[in-house]
Amino acid sequence: MCQVFAGQDPDRYASTTRRLRLNGQSTSIRLENAFWQILDDIAEADGVSTPAFLSKLHSEVLETRGEPENFTSLLRTTCLLFLSQPDRSAHQDGPAPLAAE
Repeated sequence: MCQVFAGQDPDRYASTTRRLRLNGQSTSIRLENAFWQILDDIAEADGVSTPAFLSKLHSEVLETRGEPENFTSLLRTTCLLFLSQPDRSAHQDGPAPLAAE
């Protein structure tokens, strides 16, 4: 079974840094390419650019919980929540709850 994971294309787990604006603030975010692809897919499904989606997400987190301690970790778990949804178009109504919740 590990061969499925070990044999994946190294480009999937290579990191890329993107410079963007989060709610007017210039920043850079470094994530593995697989996560960038998922974030691009989520943004495209919402009809917005990836920076616009990330800004909206950041704003909503600020509103709900205050400044996130680790925004890149939040982005990774956002991707996992998105992938765990049986009907991925449902993400527009919010992520599926984690089983532990």
